[in-house]
Amino acid sequence: MEQLVFDLAAPEPPTFDSFVVGRNAEVVRALERAASGGLAETGVVLWGPPGSGKSHLVAATAAAARACGRQAMLCTAPAEWPSSAEAGELIAIDDLGGADADAQSRLFSLYNALRERGGTLVAAAAGPPAQLAVRDDVRSRLAWGLAYEVLPLADADKPAALAAWARARGFALDDEVIAYLLAH
Repeated sequence: MEQLVFDLAAPEPPTFDSFVVGRNAEVVRALERAASGGLAETGVVLWGPPGSGKSHLVAATAAAARACGRQAMLCTAPAEWPSSAEAGELIAIDDLGGADADAQSRLFSLYNALRERGGTLVAAAAGPPAQLAVRDDVRSRLAWGLAYEVLPLADADKPAALAAWARARGFALDDEVIAYLLAH
């Protein structure tokens, strides 16, 4: 016998509003400027531990750019990385890790094209640009822009975040339930 799984609620697309900011207010402000085309720098690299929200922010930036009328592309694998870009385009790369020599070459060309054409690169990585396992010329391009460490939500902020998440979906969570969920 096989159990059927019903998808009763589709996952919400990542947005800046659905991101629990915590200690990342400056990061979100910079990404909002990047999405609207108001950021002077060509690139923004987000780095931090797994689960800190880098993927959410990269996808939210691409969605916000599209909502502002900008052309934007979200790339979730190195094979998707373009080597060029249109004028003013935003390219969002979810993970810079695991890029082979070909992908790194395309990333180098992409960064140069974005810089020439007034575009923006927003990328997530496991560490800061100086510590990435990429070619030196790629590392130097990524270091030209902004680099932000995305900090995980502090333990003290998690109960309020869970309560807000539940309220947004039309139900309340008791403090005891929240404590249980966080402990288990």
